[in-house]
Amino acid sequence: MMFAQKEGEAWAKHSLTIAFKLEWLQAIRRVLWNFLYNFDRIRGTETNREEFFTLEKNTNDLIDQFLNSFFISYTNYKEEVLQSQQEIIEDLSVPIIPIIDSMCILPLIGKVDNDRMLGMKEKIFNQISQHKIMTLIMDFSGVAIIEEEAILYFLKILEGISMMGCKTVITGIRPECVNTMIDLNLTISDKAETYGTLNQALEKYLMRRDV
Repeated sequence: MMFAQKEGEAWAKHSLTIAFKLEWLQAIRRVLWNFLYNFDRIRGTETNREEFFTLEKNTNDLIDQFLNSFFISYTNYKEEVLQSQQEIIEDLSVPIIPIIDSMCILPLIGKVDNDRMLGMKEKIFNQISQHKIMTLIMDFSGVAIIEEEAILYFLKILEGISMMGCKTVITGIRPECVNTMIDLNLTISDKAETYGTLNQALEKYLMRRDV
């Protein structure tokens, strides 16, 4: 069983396919039974039906135990790798970048769905609390698609940001997202300040700081 566990992890690490492993085990099973057959034949041992089926059951049970341990080890290692990669992806999908003291930018890229919004909420709230962020600029210029359900959840995130004493500035919302909000009879003007581009927001806030 220890060998099976080590084998499972080794095969997972090197991305070897399960299909190849099954072929290998089938070959071992055939060789094993061929050996047992010839072993008894050379010894001149006569095996009755009851002894044969007992041997068959015990042998196959051991092979199945090996398979179970191998697959569990293989699957567990793969799941750990996927979980680790998912955590990295989630961090990269919500890159909060400090600009000046108490001001950060969150550039969003790609598709924004409800699952991504859930991950954003946790990280945004934690970062605001940890780094005492007073102004968070969220740039949507790289967002190609935002689902309706995600927009509804996004409004709740804006409320949470406000409750934490942080101001939200939104830039670069595409016409498609605006149309979706209009169709849903939603508005964000009462929850966040908006600008057409990220540069416009930065110019205003950095200029205000210089003054």
